[in-house]
Amino acid sequence: MQKDSFQKFKALLKKSNNIVIVTHYNPDGDAMGSSLALYNYLIKIEKNVTVITPNDYPEFLHWLPGNKKVVQFSKNQKKAANLTEKSDLIFTLDFNNYSRLEGLGELLKNSTAKKVIIDHHQQPDDYATLYFHDVKACSTCELVHEFICGLGGEKLIDKDIAACLYTGIMTDTGSFRFDSITPKTHLILSDLLSTGLKPSDIHTSIYDTYSESRVKLLGYCLTEKMVVLPEYQTAYITLTEKELQKFDHQKGDTEGIVNYPFSIKGIKFCAFFSEGEGKVKISFRSKGTFDVNQFARKYFNGGGHINAAGGRGNVYDLQKTVKEFLDLLPLYKKDILKK
Repeated sequence: MQKDSFQKFKALLKKSNNIVIVTHYNPDGDAMGSSLALYNYLIKIEKNVTVITPNDYPEFLHWLPGNKKVVQFSKNQKKAANLTEKSDLIFTLDFNNYSRLEGLGELLKNSTAKKVIIDHHQQPDDYATLYFHDVKACSTCELVHEFICGLGGEKLIDKDIAACLYTGIMTDTGSFRFDSITPKTHLILSDLLSTGLKPSDIHTSIYDTYSESRVKLLGYCLTEKMVVLPEYQTAYITLTEKELQKFDHQKGDTEGIVNYPFSIKGIKFCAFFSEGEGKVKISFRSKGTFDVNQFARKYFNGGGHINAAGGRGNVYDLQKTVKEFLDLLPLYKKDILKK
């Protein structure tokens, strides 16, 4: 854990007027929730601030307060470059190395602006001026709440900021069921609810807006594409680009599918493989002590958390990537089955 003092953050903020907030490629609920929560707070203290994302994100996150002001690098590279060049402070949220930004990473590398990391992923790169980093936090949104309060902004947390923070905490903890949840997390949730926020509204906005094709895609994954390996207490799902197109795939449609095999008694390790954008994308999830962060880093160009990580295949070949995964299972059987 590395957390620089709030006095340093306050001094840096005081000197900064043009602020950019950046989050990772294919932003999820925690990425957008933390970014827009911090955005709405900084607006309240009269800072000139913009959120830049590397690309688009699921439509079920577009309702978040401040969403209409987000600049997508993939759609407006010139504007993103101009904002980055003029910035004197850049917050990087929910990631800790430039490889998570795709093309946007070059802009940050070339920027002379001071940089602040707010993140809970393991092994951050050494590129920031200040760090607010804690791998024990359940989400980056939890850290952004702590960050705002540490700056003395607790009373500025209104219903809009609370909605963003609640979204990130809810989505990054599997609706509050992962081991990363602590008593501190529930205290934060209590503070957020005191703004008048209704949890049912957030849940509906995130989980009850599926298209018919998305629900059918999920059914197809579970009935036709899920493979269970009892010997390794492991299950995996694969989807080709053609299969995704068959179900009119939209960004975010496969979100969370990797977790469904955990509903099967005894399953401790899950993987999800999908083709798209010229790569084989992989999600890993585990229960217990098996470290999928190290597994993804070592073999699949990725990383994340002990029990949740992502990566990509070494070649654009779904079958070869899955075979590589299967060939590794015997080497990690004891680690996976360990209680």
